Amino acid sequence: MEAAELAVFMISASLFTILLYHPSSPVAQTVHDGVVRRMMMGTAMGSTAIAIIFSPLGQRSGAHFNPSVTWTFFRLGKIDASDAAFYTLFQFAGGIAGVMLASLTFHTLVAHKSVNYAATLPGSGGPIVALLAEIIISFILMSVVLTVSNTKRLARWTGVFAGALVATYITIESPISGMSLNPARTLSSAVGAQVWMFLWIYFVAPPAGMLLAAEVYQRLHVGSAVACAKLHHHNNQRCIFRCNFEANSKGESKS
Repeated sequence: MEAAELAVFMISASLFTILLYHPSSPVAQTVHDGVVRRMMMGTAMGSTAIAIIFSPLGQRSGAHFNPSVTWTFFRLGKIDASDAAFYTLFQFAGGIAGVMLASLTFHTLVAHKSVNYAATLPGSGGPIVALLAEIIISFILMSVVLTVSNTKRLARWTGVFAGALVATYITIESPISGMSLNPARTLSSAVGAQVWMFLWIYFVAPPAGMLLAAEVYQRLHVGSAVACAKLHHHNNQRCIFRCNFEANSKGESKS
């Protein structure tokens, strides 16, 4: 399920990058403003993330499709080590499979330099600025996920908050770092584009930012247990995590 989720995300990223940036696309020929294009891309990918989170697959697996998310919840004691390891393995496998399927489907369109397999690369500020930007956006995303998912009246909308942040980041932050948040997502595009130079940024920054968010959250909420590792828990799907959702849902979170 985690593999399928990131595969779908990468196919969607490839498709919408072609539609918005390939010179032969009617959309790219019509919409020339960079901010508007990024807003459209952000809306598309934020909506894709929300759809995955609320899908039957996302409801069952927890809809991480990101090793940084998985290992942050492992750090918080919500996931067994073996589950975290297999989640990570299949997230990477699914992302690469998604890019391969996109390549088979869209052929030279996805390989064109304007699309470049939807690769995430540092902007004009360089790798250090991109590193810092990825740490900041990862920290904010995980802080929001933890806060919202552990607040009774908001928990069911965690996926919407996460998707809205993805849309906002692509619109505003993507010129700085390419907006990854996800080592598996970036590696998948790198495999297609054969661009490895800045891969380290996206393996360091998203986990660092999310783990830091977990540490800050725990220090601010001493004595309050994190409910679960699922982003969408208001469903009847079995939960494989060390779940405290039902106990937390009986009363308002302190957050």
